[in-house]
Amino acid sequence: MSPARQQLPLPFPHQPVYDPRDVLPGACNEAALAWLERTADWPDRRLAIWGGEGCGKTHLLRAWAARTGAVLLDGRGLATPDALPDSGAVAIDDAEIRPSDGEPDGKPDRPAAETTLLHVLNTARDRGLFLLLSGRRAPARWTVALPDLSSRLRAITAVEILPPDDGFLRLLFGVLLADRQLVVPDPVREWLLRRLPRSPAALRDAVARLDRLSLADGRRVTRALASRLLPAPASASEGTEEESAVDLPLSGESWEDRGDPAADGVAPSTTTGLV
Repeated sequence: MSPARQQLPLPFPHQPVYDPRDVLPGACNEAALAWLERTADWPDRRLAIWGGEGCGKTHLLRAWAARTGAVLLDGRGLATPDALPDSGAVAIDDAEIRPSDGEPDGKPDRPAAETTLLHVLNTARDRGLFLLLSGRRAPARWTVALPDLSSRLRAITAVEILPPDDGFLRLLFGVLLADRQLVVPDPVREWLLRRLPRSPAALRDAVARLDRLSLADGRRVTRALASRLLPAPASASEGTEEESAVDLPLSGESWEDRGDPAADGVAPSTTTGLV
């Protein structure tokens, strides 16, 4: 499509939908889901779930908050324990204190942020609240200067959300596309999955960019459009050495399962019907 006919996407931010019914179970989050189902068994009524960017921490935390009626708080904007309820439960998303918090030069001693978190933990304990935290690292690994805060963080039971397998990534890809109401043919999905990095964060970014490209071009998603998501070597013509380096089969699949790579590079779809 010529530049003159392209649409200009309106700058409306996409709001993810964290429906508890859309939580995807898998080997990567099996332990976290089991702990979230046994709130009464949490040691000292506290639990932390942690893992890499985009692994589903926020979705699991919000699903637990919806099921238990917990007050949901954002750790980035937490300035005082006054927001904690008098009873019940509280979930604090993105609670981890990072090197840049509280100090513009990134010094590790962020007194304001650390003091606030310490007061939150103490208040939750005094009120008998069930407390769920999320972060990219286990609380015991958070870099803090206050000895009292450090000891409390080390005592929190922490459950890791593991890197997902290929089957989970395929399901997640379908959910992310449906969330943005993007219709992508199954062969194009499989073609992209073989070339995108194997991480939830990469899939989320790819779907967001695909949404913008489709809207700007005003046409359906094709492999030609999808190829614009990839670096030049990955979107080169079929059969080149560059593409062979990135066009790897998914786990449990042989090259024979994919057919002739020189023909079209598209394997039969195995995408499940979640969308």
